[in-house]
Amino acid sequence: MDEATQKTSWKQKAFREFVRYWINFVYLVAVFSLFAWYRRLILAEYDIRYLKYGVAIIEALILAKVILLGDMLGLGREFKNKPLIYPTLYNAIVFSLFVGLFAIIEHTIGGLLRGKGAMAGLAELRAEGWYELLARCLITFVMFVPFFAFKELAKILHEENSLGKLFFRKGCLPAT
Repeated sequence: MDEATQKTSWKQKAFREFVRYWINFVYLVAVFSLFAWYRRLILAEYDIRYLKYGVAIIEALILAKVILLGDMLGLGREFKNKPLIYPTLYNAIVFSLFVGLFAIIEHTIGGLLRGKGAMAGLAELRAEGWYELLARCLITFVMFVPFFAFKELAKILHEENSLGKLFFRKGCLPAT
């Protein structure tokens, strides 16, 4: 392989990873933002203000990168010859746990930034209740199932843009 072809393939790979990252990010920020709005609307019924919309963006930025790293490390590769439900559920569970871990880290850092210490942040999480953390993980799991199902389906189709073509281009489906 000559140097020009090698540079092109490196640039193509970098661009492909860049696009994958932003697709992941857009999906995650949409879901996490909707969840933040849901919290705000529910809490507004009790005259409680909720203004943590930036956390949804930060969480989406970080988790989109973690998902890319999981793909690069072959997370779920042991399910390669199994039905799609196996890697889909496996990835949904693993990354839902990451969301729970992010919530714990978020409260810890929040306590540090407010000058109260890490333990005060964790105490705040405990005061919110473990049910809230469990609900966050369960909702995240449910929204990850279709997300990872589409990712696994795209892997099987082998063509980078074939799934996108099926959804967004007219005339891609065979005539019936």
